[in-house]
Amino acid sequence: MYTLSVNNCQYNDYNMPKAQKAILAKKADVPQNVQQTVFTSNPMINIVPFNGAMTASNLRTELVSNEEKSKYNELTAMLDKDTKKKLNYLLKTGALLNSDSNDNSTTLDNLYLLATTPRAQGLNSQVLLIETIETLSDPHVITQQFGNIPKQYLQNATVLANGNDPNVEHSGTCPAASIEFTLAHKRPAEFARFAQGLSSPEMSVYKTMKLSNLADNTLDAVWLLNAFEIPYEANNFSEAKLKFAPDKNAIVRAHIQTIDRDKLERSSLDVLMQSTFMQIGSQQSYDTLTDKRAGKFNQNDKGLIEFEKTFTESVVDDKNKVSVTYQTVDENGKLVGYETDIKTMKRQIKDALDMGENIIIGYTLVDESNTIINGHEITITGYRTDKNGKMTLICNDTDDGVSKAVEYSEDYLLPKIHHATFPQEIVKNDMKITENWVEGIKSYQEMKRNKNGKVA
Repeated sequence: MYTLSVNNCQYNDYNMPKAQKAILAKKADVPQNVQQTVFTSNPMINIVPFNGAMTASNLRTELVSNEEKSKYNELTAMLDKDTKKKLNYLLKTGALLNSDSNDNSTTLDNLYLLATTPRAQGLNSQVLLIETIETLSDPHVITQQFGNIPKQYLQNATVLANGNDPNVEHSGTCPAASIEFTLAHKRPAEFARFAQGLSSPEMSVYKTMKLSNLADNTLDAVWLLNAFEIPYEANNFSEAKLKFAPDKNAIVRAHIQTIDRDKLERSSLDVLMQSTFMQIGSQQSYDTLTDKRAGKFNQNDKGLIEFEKTFTESVVDDKNKVSVTYQTVDENGKLVGYETDIKTMKRQIKDALDMGENIIIGYTLVDESNTIINGHEITITGYRTDKNGKMTLICNDTDDGVSKAVEYSEDYLLPKIHHATFPQEIVKNDMKITENWVEGIKSYQEMKRNKNGKVA
């Protein structure tokens, strides 16, 4: 969950501290299979089945080389009957041999590395293998629901959380979980590469991206990387090599979810992915144990603001993303109008979906006086149109306790959308675009003004 403030949406042992090592040193039986979550359906929404074949690019459905066959056979030997079926499903839909990753490795390549090379202390390769296969076979199982801290870990976890209660009741990771969903839904090979790298002893993944996908001007792109404190190397004026990693306490949550995961809770893989994306967006200030963050762009300690989420989407997808704000909100948090008409909003959403893009949106809920009382990030993945031209929007919500897509009518959802993120080409002819670096400076100045009463 997130809240709105004015127009912003909130939404190896690594030199571990002793308390962290104490948690990982606890003896417990690691399950041989990831606990399968059973969800109850919501009678207020319609359920739409997931079709993985619609998301696979570079479609290849047969193992050709001896190396591919050998890797596939080794993986199947490690899996139970149900997960073998899911692995075969990934093969038949083209997702397993998909190579749309930053280094051109396939999903199969990365699953094999994940299963056959060491994992970070406290993680389990078989559990992670099963979690990754299950997530790729149906990304709707991704959730942002934190698990409780078991009693035997609570004291040490509290120490690591600087005395704060680490039992998180309401998650603020909906933007990160939505980004995780889109990565699994659209780019299975890159998702598997992230899963492998983030769970490895190095607990990090590198990504080479075009600086033009952050800003039109190279110096502005570098400003953004520095402002977000992303470790990077830029050896020329066109590309940079970025390093992504979860926060230092993510290993504690991931370990606990490996050995003590209950129904409706995040997997250990969800923990690592969401922590990493929260780190990116919060200027490396996130703490997985408390679900709190600091950082220079946000005066609140929970979630990500719109600008931070857009930056995170851009670097994860390696695309120039633009966040479009549709609602006009006054200084008291009251919805007073719209920046554009519903017809334009509808066309932009349709055009992006027709391009094969998912659209992460932030929507708001208001009270009887039109004051915003809550908000949330979800992902639009598709649509259908009736004979009268009315759209039904197919969405994924990582916080609804339902591991299926859900449908909303355009009349219900479109007026509630506060902002949506699009590839730049979708909206560049409709409105004046504010580049990320400009929005960053504006956000920083607004935060300083709110904090000090003047611009720093």
